[in-house]
Amino acid sequence: MNSTILEPGISFSLDQENGVPIYRQVIQQIEYAILSGRMSCGDKLPTIRSLAVELRINPNTIAKAYNELEIRGIVSTQVGSGTFISDKKPEGEADVRKTKILGIFHRFIQDMADLGVDRADVAEMCRSLEAGIKEK
Repeated sequence: MNSTILEPGISFSLDQENGVPIYRQVIQQIEYAILSGRMSCGDKLPTIRSLAVELRINPNTIAKAYNELEIRGIVSTQVGSGTFISDKKPEGEADVRKTKILGIFHRFIQDMADLGVDRADVAEMCRSLEAGIKEK
């Protein structure tokens, strides 16, 4: 898995082995950043070249992702200025967000099971973490 955190609030975590094409993972993660509010209208995406270097993938992969996002109206490219988030939200916002949350939760539960942690202990850890967050 390849993870990179970029400004203004987007992080990429690419998994070469999960069966989802890398360009599709880039698209999904940009959409998730928009849906979660980490990116909003007018925010500038990294250049194709810089993102490709950071993620250690072919620039054509990033270009394909940006092109698809542009076709769907989620981003707009201004020649000489860059690629920016548009005011159009990804379709199926609630479904995409719910799917992402469930996927993360499923992986977390599976990782805990692989480490020998049972569900009751996971639930207790979550309660403890939540209590710690509320205290701050």
